[in-house]
Amino acid sequence: QVQLAESGGGSVQAGDSLRLSCSASGRAFSSGAVGWFRQAPGKERAFLAVISWSGDTRGYADSVKGRFTISRDNGKNTYDLQMNSLKPEDTAVYYCAIGRYSSAPSSYDYWGQGTQVTVSS
Repeated sequence: QVQLAESGGGSVQAGDSLRLSCSASGRAFSSGAVGWFRQAPGKERAFLAVISWSGDTRGYADSVKGRFTISRDNGKNTYDLQMNSLKPEDTAVYYCAIGRYSSAPSSYDYWGQGTQVTVSS
């Protein structure tokens, strides 16, 4: 079993930056892709970014491309999402997940509990 825990969320102003971190524990999982998703109230969980197990391949949703950067450190079992130029519409609960390289939530087997990000104008 793999346990994931997100941290780094908070309340910021528009234009600020936040760095989310996802810490993994449990059985070996370094071969899995890592994805970041978010879910705003009343909306479905939305894909943000994905990184392959080696870190060589990354993908982003159009809504965050150029503002968000995904990274991973397999030696430390941590996966980060650097978020710059935050907008009020970025307000949501943010989740990390491990699974197949995909933008579909159904491709991921393990999920964290989420961390709240609130961006005020």
